[in-house]
Amino acid sequence: MSTRTAVVLFTRDLRVHDHPALATACAAFDRVVPLYVLDPALADRSPNRTRFLHQTLAELREALRRRGGDLVVRQGDPVAETIRLAREVGAEGVGLSADVSRYARRRERRLRAECDRHRLFLRLFPGLTIVEPGALRPGGDHYRVFSPYHRAWAVADRREELAAPRRVTLPDGVRPGRLPAPPKGESPGAAVGAESVGQRLLTQWLPTLDRYDDIHDDLAGDETSRLSPYLRFGCLSPLAVANRAGGTEGPFVRQLCWRDFYYQVTAAFPDISTSAYRGGASEDWRYDADASILSRSTP
Repeated sequence: MSTRTAVVLFTRDLRVHDHPALATACAAFDRVVPLYVLDPALADRSPNRTRFLHQTLAELREALRRRGGDLVVRQGDPVAETIRLAREVGAEGVGLSADVSRYARRRERRLRAECDRHRLFLRLFPGLTIVEPGALRPGGDHYRVFSPYHRAWAVADRREELAAPRRVTLPDGVRPGRLPAPPKGESPGAAVGAESVGQRLLTQWLPTLDRYDDIHDDLAGDETSRLSPYLRFGCLSPLAVANRAGGTEGPFVRQLCWRDFYYQVTAAFPDISTSAYRGGASEDWRYDADASILSRSTP
């Protein structure tokens, strides 16, 4: 009986708990290769961002090693490196979490074309949102107003939250690759990247949940959840966070719904970062350094 192998490409889902692509691959295949590709196009964004990412990758590697696997790290074009590794290990295909950004959609199109060319399957999984971006549709292709979206979102069917796989088995002879060293210097109070840190912050913060509506705008009180970077990099599953925070009700869960709302907007309108979303909006921007408040002298 032949051994079946799959590659799971990690992107913005850097965790082992409630990771549908990883859990499904580990259940369906004999060998699973977790892969993260350090894309030079996304490098050098900021030292704090880079440090958070590298800390998260380091803990993800340890979590996978405790389960018998490893995090394979490569550097370069994500599509080329994924295909190269899949061919090296004799994989049948690739799994990854679906994303909605213009960069992610372009990566997906290129990866699908290369998988087709090399006779590999490509399967996309949920995991970056609570309700998938295309799951709720009004008369048109997506919701443009939050309130009706929230009503539909609150009663929508949700997938089951998945446990971390107990065992991850790599093929023999796979070279794991080295994690890069974190950048020098550190900002005071900078968030520390890691799935366990995000889970601990959530646990510590949940007792204040019933006061969220009063405290979330109180910057001086500093009682917000501080979970944003952990959701952004997928250290925490948004579904798991919502489940622990009450499921569908409450002002904090409503903020998670806002997050899903903008994901479905971006999925339908991928140029939102550079073009006006609503028809008729003016884009006549004024660029004048001399008009900046910061450039003016004060009396």
